[in-house]
Amino acid sequence: MIVISNPTAIANEINTIHALFDRGLELFHVRKPEFSAEEIKTFVTAIGLKYRNKLILHSHHHLAEDLGMNRLHFSEKMRKQIDSETLYHYNEKRIHLSTSIHTTEAFNDLRIFFQYAFLSPVFASISKSNYQSDIDLLKAIENRTNFNTKLVALGGIEAQNIKKTLDAGFDDVALLGTIWNTNQPIKNFELCQQIVLLY
Repeated sequence: MIVISNPTAIANEINTIHALFDRGLELFHVRKPEFSAEEIKTFVTAIGLKYRNKLILHSHHHLAEDLGMNRLHFSEKMRKQIDSETLYHYNEKRIHLSTSIHTTEAFNDLRIFFQYAFLSPVFASISKSNYQSDIDLLKAIENRTNFNTKLVALGGIEAQNIKKTLDAGFDDVALLGTIWNTNQPIKNFELCQQIVLLY
């Protein structure tokens, strides 16, 4: 199970991240689109060296080596601008890559360099108002032909719909709003985690 950071700084964030890791969080995406390189460096340093191999950097990728990070995420826009030579370079350096997509067709066309991809929004977003897909992504993934890349559901994921999501064919789920848009982030994480572990 994956958790994505709140896009903006919030109170008690680092303590919450530590608590999530202590409860078995596997991967944490550092997505702070408005953060400067220096702010990203400070944020990652605050999370601590202990968890560095579980962090995925969404922006300021040039910081990864200095920070000792070997996981990078590419937005759809960034992915379209990256060339094969760069992807091969990351592959040779054993950098784990993930990306974001919004259609099954785009997922099926992904190159083998990406370990997993977020397909979103599967359900109406919790963190973004009026953000939902025009198509039923649970049905659309019946047309999946790419099985080299893990398919991760994002958007509106919460305890009540995780089983339905995995039943539809997703390999994993990513949490954002159900963690950060609530006053019970740890409880919500544990509820979701129990369902995934029992699946």
